[in-house]
Amino acid sequence: MLVIRSLLFNAVFYVNLIAQMILWAPLFFLMPRKQAWFVPKFWARSSLWLHHRLAGTKNEITGLENLPDGSFILAPKHQSFWDAIAFFPCLRDPLYILKRELTWIPFFGWYILKMRLIPVDRGSRSRALKKVVADTRREMAEDRQLIIYPEGTRRAPGDEPLYKYGIVELYAQLGMPVVPVAHVAGLFWPRRKFLRYPGTIKARFLPPIPAGLDKEEFMRRLIAETEAGCDALLIDAARTPGHPPLPPTAVKRLAELGVSA
Repeated sequence: MLVIRSLLFNAVFYVNLIAQMILWAPLFFLMPRKQAWFVPKFWARSSLWLHHRLAGTKNEITGLENLPDGSFILAPKHQSFWDAIAFFPCLRDPLYILKRELTWIPFFGWYILKMRLIPVDRGSRSRALKKVVADTRREMAEDRQLIIYPEGTRRAPGDEPLYKYGIVELYAQLGMPVVPVAHVAGLFWPRRKFLRYPGTIKARFLPPIPAGLDKEEFMRRLIAETEAGCDALLIDAARTPGHPPLPPTAVKRLAELGVSA
């Protein structure tokens, strides 16, 4: 049953994506940019609804009271495609930094360009970072909220943290608070696997880290607070009857926390 439900969800997920990109296109490209966010937000919510109905996976996102007014940086843990679609519907005018090659994909790339997201050419890191900072500062002046994944690539639940320096530069140069986001979605929607496990994905927007800290203190707090939040949610998931299979990284981390898997 798990395999059948997972296959069904994956098939319907991509059909829903393609169908909505085509269906909404006339309205989307005629609407003002800010109002046009209705379309990708509707798609994200419909995808999560399908995830619930077909795979049996609910979502519980808490800590909305920790989202500041105005512009800020949202820094989610990156474990799954789930965290790429679950959070931006909670924001007023989200902003992503993404690979330039994504803008070349028909329809999908046109949607990206319409929403004025920031493509980055990863050929020269120093030059790319300067351009990203300049482009991001310009967009954030319009009361937008930047979503950036501090570790860059998806990592398994419980894996050793591997935070990169890009978010530190953005934090220092933009002068905005950062909201860490803790979750263990990778247990339910694993990276590089088609299986989708039933249960409840819990995520939390943590209290914002204020602007103005020195770089070392900011990075220390970002890692400590995000990882502590993820550890608490991992323990909660491991103690929930019927939880998904725990990957070796999660078992190892639970042992380090003194919790038997």
